[in-house]
Amino acid sequence: MIGFLGRNSSKKLDKRYRALLQEAMEAQRSGDIRRYSELSKDADDILKKIEHIKRKKHQ
Repeated sequence: MIGFLGRNSSKKLDKRYRALLQEAMEAQRSGDIRRYSELSKDADDILKKIEHIKRKKHQ
C-alpha cells in the first residue's frame, strides 16, 4: 500500500516537474529571465523530491 502511494505521488510530482519546465521555457523565450530562474529553481526542487522518493523506494 505504501509503495502504491509513493508511486502515485511520484507521478504527480513528475507531471508538475514537466509543467514547470514548460513554463520556464516559455518565460525564457518571452525574455522574462527572472521568472525563468524562479520556475527552474522550483522544477529543480521537485526533481530532488522525485529522486528522493525513488531512492527510498529502492532501499
